[in-house]
Amino acid sequence: MQFFASGLPAWLRLDSNTGEITGIAEKTGEYAVTLRARNAMGTARRKFRIVVGDQISLTPAMGWNSWNCWGTNVTAEKVLQSARAMVQSGLIDHGWTYVNIDDCWQGLRGGPSHAIQGNTNFPDMKGLCDQIHGMGLKVGIYSTPWTTSYANHIGGSSENEQGTWSPPTKEEKSRPHRSVLPWGIGKYSFARNDAGQWAAWGIDYLKYDWTRINIPETKEMAGALRDSGRDVIFSLSNSTPFTNAPELSKLANSWRTTGDIRDTWASVRAKGFSQDKWAPYAGPGHWNDPDMLVVGWVGWGQPHPTRLTPDEQYTHINIWCLLSAPLLLGCDLQKLDAFTLSLLSNDEVLALDQDALGKQATCAAVSGPIYIYVKELENGSKAVGLFNVGSVNNPATVFWSDLNLHGKRMVRDLWRQQDLGRFDGQFAADVPAHGVVLVRLDKRSK
Repeated sequence: MQFFASGLPAWLRLDSNTGEITGIAEKTGEYAVTLRARNAMGTARRKFRIVVGDQISLTPAMGWNSWNCWGTNVTAEKVLQSARAMVQSGLIDHGWTYVNIDDCWQGLRGGPSHAIQGNTNFPDMKGLCDQIHGMGLKVGIYSTPWTTSYANHIGGSSENEQGTWSPPTKEEKSRPHRSVLPWGIGKYSFARNDAGQWAAWGIDYLKYDWTRINIPETKEMAGALRDSGRDVIFSLSNSTPFTNAPELSKLANSWRTTGDIRDTWASVRAKGFSQDKWAPYAGPGHWNDPDMLVVGWVGWGQPHPTRLTPDEQYTHINIWCLLSAPLLLGCDLQKLDAFTLSLLSNDEVLALDQDALGKQATCAAVSGPIYIYVKELENGSKAVGLFNVGSVNNPATVFWSDLNLHGKRMVRDLWRQQDLGRFDGQFAADVPAHGVVLVRLDKRSK
């Protein structure tokens, strides 16, 4: 296969054999580019927009996180295996990019920056990042402004200037309520030390995890990342206070709007269908995050096939894409079956999540167990999800009047990638229990 481009600024170079574009930006701006790919089967062409500026994460992050699969049992080798599987499965060709290490990578402080170093399971963080970057992927890491992380590893602050730390005792770990553990913000912060070390390793994404998520700690780390000399997506976790959203949404690229997800219908429904109040804070560079995806093999250290039914998995992927949520897989990527892979490689569905307008879907109508969600798209079309949260199959109808539309519209089924025809005033479909019908209403037909 060979690749070609027209409209590339002079400071960018396209490798015609790999399709990789490299270069260093000389100035801010937007550049319209047309890319072409050609092989023995023919030629494909698509327009792209390259945006150079201070704002990053112009669309939600797509990737993988270690926690929902490996939990506290994560190792560098398991992370590398996941990166290789992301490439070998072809997910990399559908926009899946980040390979994120969650809690339990941390050793003690050291090195030139006096920053947190990798533990015995992560003996060479720079080498690990280099290998993942060499696959065409990006790397994420985990930390907290607390002295101790949720999984009882060293955090980003300390009660002493040296930043020394010792793990909780067996007695502390055995106490029934986790609030008795030594969690809290320490007197001395090492945010800048750690951010500098992450930049030196080549980290591209930070999950910053604590509660209650407050503005001072967020502002400090946002500044440290900005001054590190590297673009790092800044993701807050978990259960962001809604009252802090106006300020936090200006500082972070994403923030958890919920507690931790589980692979149950009750958990997916509660998180996916409760996001409307957050919609004003979503947009390019800043995203509401209802937590990771729980399709495939998940299990927090003991992976098992997800307990969601196939229709519940469709609903899970659909509502997250309509919400413009970060899409972070939590499954064992080496055990992707054909069904799970099909959920994660439908480009027309994923395009809703990655739409450049960045407009989060909201609920336009409710009729019993039927929820109608609508998302405005950059090209003037609207994506509509007809969701059935009930326990039996139900008919559903979306009325143009609820969407501020009129006239005939071409309706396209995005999962089947098939035009269903022109409909005037409404569209109806039968929706399975806990399932969804996802369509796009294109601009008015002539």
